[in-house]
Amino acid sequence: MSPRSAAANEELRRRSRERLLEATVELVGQRGYEATTLADIADRAGSARGLVSYYFPGKRQLLQSAVHRLMRLTLEAALEREPRTDDGRERLARAIDAILGIARDRPTLMRTHMAGILTAEGFIQCPEQQRLAALLRDTVVRYGSADPDADYPMLRALLMGAVVALLLPGAPMPLPRLRAELFQRYGLEWGLGVPPGGGPPGGTSAQLVHQTDQR
Repeated sequence: MSPRSAAANEELRRRSRERLLEATVELVGQRGYEATTLADIADRAGSARGLVSYYFPGKRQLLQSAVHRLMRLTLEAALEREPRTDDGRERLARAIDAILGIARDRPTLMRTHMAGILTAEGFIQCPEQQRLAALLRDTVVRYGSADPDADYPMLRALLMGAVVALLLPGAPMPLPRLRAELFQRYGLEWGLGVPPGGGPPGGTSAQLVHQTDQR
């Protein structure tokens, strides 16, 4: 049997790494961070325990990479779903709905992720995070930003703040209210993206006026 090519080996490594990331999302979402071990993740992924340490320095880095990959894939799917569009405002609305939707649908996972970012290790700029950042920055560019290097970090901060507010134990903000505030900030009509049922909260106009100076 001839040896595998370098490309084949690289593909095997990519698949192995992705299985570990997927297993991390599943297990931490089900059990929480402390109850999930690296051995559990390796077993779920069908990988050797040593591969986890080969790809990732530790469990916190593995979790951040796994969540950033999930966010990227979810965002990609939202941006490219049918009907596909190049309209910057629709794409920004889809991006906001995608990120808020992850927090709504996977609260344990996202609470753990946000808590990890606030630890001493902080925000880890792994390849998955960089791919997510590129997608969000491109969304800001298509929206019409004149200064994406300043506007992308602001969008990221606003989304992170909304996720924290949505998941705050004991005092969560309702998703429609958070969505309305973000949409108003960017001058987006309520009907863009994937609006929740019931219409805008608190009498918020369904046709928010687009403020060109916000760009």
